[in-house]
Amino acid sequence: MLFVSTSGTLGRYVNLPVPVTIGLRSVIAVLLLVSYCKWKKISLRIDKKHLLPVLVSGLLLGLHWITYFYALRLSNVAIGMISLFTYPILTAFLEPILLKTKFQRIHLFLALLVLTGIYFLVPNFDVTNKYTLAVCIGVLSALFYSLRNLLLKAKAATYNGSMLMCYQLIVIGVLLAPFYFTVNFNVVLADWKGLVALALLTTAIGHTLFLNSFKNFSITTVSILSSVQPIYGIILGAIVLSEFPEKNTLIGGFLILSSVVIESIRSSKKA
Repeated sequence: MLFVSTSGTLGRYVNLPVPVTIGLRSVIAVLLLVSYCKWKKISLRIDKKHLLPVLVSGLLLGLHWITYFYALRLSNVAIGMISLFTYPILTAFLEPILLKTKFQRIHLFLALLVLTGIYFLVPNFDVTNKYTLAVCIGVLSALFYSLRNLLLKAKAATYNGSMLMCYQLIVIGVLLAPFYFTVNFNVVLADWKGLVALALLTTAIGHTLFLNSFKNFSITTVSILSSVQPIYGIILGAIVLSEFPEKNTLIGGFLILSSVVIESIRSSKKA
């Protein structure tokens, strides 16, 4: 969670167009992960019947990253990350439908907390307001992320997380390739530190560890526990970018992230 939480600060730090940032991030990260897989002798082979779901998950991950980064550019680290973390509740409602698991009524209460939190995040419900638009795009990003995680849940137990990330990153890198030619190479070089940090810390390390956690928990539990990310992200944003959240953002974030404590206690008692 600490590694993945660097996405907010780095997403604001890198000044390249969003599709270029996401595409190059994927290219660098896949080179790192393929090297890691070769070093650890992790097989990159995948059963043909699993190839399509993994590739579709790559498309969903790409859509998630692009919408998330646009939400960050329109607002700040706090609003961008907190609005994204409506995805645990989306997951809680989608998991019983898509994975045929039992619906748990406590998630209705958690959904109410999240909706109340969103109310505090949005200054007014005018889509011409960039912060309102950022929250809407952040929630859309959350939907893409939730669908991607659910799609990969069954595959995470069969394959290594690094290998799965390799396939997803290849999809993103290839689909966004046309955008690489829209930016001067010298401009890209000026942001190389941010891109490498994004590829290594957030993507190669963070997302691989995140995928591997699917082996031990339900998607809903992983999603809700991972809501600690915005806390790390806001702290990093304050240190690196001097972005300090406003009072309403803190209230909204507190309500949304309260689901972390509730789900942690519930999961602990259940275990």
